[in-house]
Amino acid sequence: MNATEALKVHGVTVKYGDRTVLDGVDLEVGPDEVVALLGPSGSGKSTLLQVIAGLQRPDSGRVTWAGADLTAVAPHLRGFGLVFQDALLFPHLDVAGNIGYGLRVTDGQRPTQSQLADQVGELLDLVELPGYGDRAVATLSGGEAQRVALARALAPAPRLLLLDEPFGALDRELRDRLAVDVRALLHRVGTPAVHVTHDLAEAELVGDRLVRLAELARPV
Repeated sequence: MNATEALKVHGVTVKYGDRTVLDGVDLEVGPDEVVALLGPSGSGKSTLLQVIAGLQRPDSGRVTWAGADLTAVAPHLRGFGLVFQDALLFPHLDVAGNIGYGLRVTDGQRPTQSQLADQVGELLDLVELPGYGDRAVATLSGGEAQRVALARALAPAPRLLLLDEPFGALDRELRDRLAVDVRALLHRVGTPAVHVTHDLAEAELVGDRLVRLAELARPV
């Protein structure tokens, strides 16, 4: 592992009042590595993901990328992508509009309509939804919506993808199929990821490495 290209979480502690949710957590994710973070509901795994994303400031500890301290960096400046359990697609936009939202300003340059259409088409092919661009998001199944959410998160080429229980609302068969597909897709595009889940079977299917949250923290 090249440490200069890794995500590192150093001694992160988060408290809500008198309750310690995370206590001295350390985690490292290497380049091109998909880490499945496993823990029961309420164990703090989503909180850790929010700390990595910049949506939650830790009470102590640091988050670094390529050796640079990101702890005080705003979420939109970290270059990380996010996918949640609820796809959170924009209802007023069709599938292409949702995916294209992340492409409209990339590296300070606005693509032409032709370039935008080509890039959206490539992303739809990548998530195995060719020809879905003009579909209304309300017509999508749960699995299709999550694939669109994944394509939207990958559109700006994030340097790390964070997935927070993305298949939690899906049935077992679809969850397993998407888990396999997502792992293959992430390796195809070379994007490292942290995938949070409470489901052991899902974690084993998605992750190159399975990490139990309880093993990362000091006993509370």
